[in-house]
Amino acid sequence: MISPPAPQAPLDALGRLVLQMERMILSGELPAGTRLREVHLAEALGVRRGTLREAIRILEGRRLLERTPNAGVRVISPTLDDFEQLLVTREALEGMAARLAAENMTSAQIQALRAMADALEAIDREDQPRPFGVFDTGADSDFHRHIALGSRNARIAQLLCEDLYSLLRFFRFKAAQARPHSSVTHAEHRAIIEAIQRRDGEAAEQAMRAHVRRSRETLLAHLRAQQ
Repeated sequence: MISPPAPQAPLDALGRLVLQMERMILSGELPAGTRLREVHLAEALGVRRGTLREAIRILEGRRLLERTPNAGVRVISPTLDDFEQLLVTREALEGMAARLAAENMTSAQIQALRAMADALEAIDREDQPRPFGVFDTGADSDFHRHIALGSRNARIAQLLCEDLYSLLRFFRFKAAQARPHSSVTHAEHRAIIEAIQRRDGEAAEQAMRAHVRRSRETLLAHLRAQQ
């Protein structure tokens, strides 16, 4: 059985560096395909090269950086096909997670999920937008991660909350940038919550699939237009 995550401890120096580099990748400050030059990057970030190497290894494990023979470490540079394949996989996994969450989430977990949706909407209403918007919240406040954990399926939770989490977050961030308005997203979140609250697994899965599919289609259309 998957238990709700414990509150996250304050980040140490390595954790802060990993978070900083992850945000640099999300924002494009470290553009896709960029080769990391350790000396220059360590100086720019004000860290030791040994600490930087540890951070790089962690981000390689999260699939945001990739190492190739004779070419060093680069920021991932997904193709349209990469985006489509992973996001189709995401739709299937998150759809099943929502179905199982409708069967297994406790009332307290559903209440927490509703509070997360409220908090995300409040962020989008702020007068001073945050640089990363709703992605400024930590993993403990991640709407999709909470549903995956609430599914009580260890395999699904591991894939969505650990193995693929950072990579999917990267793709979700790109999709959020491609959306002109967030109101539809919030309405879709509400539909998912209501289906889970009713214990309607079929409706929860279909609502989640529609939500993820729209995000994928919006992102792919945006990327094709850029090309």
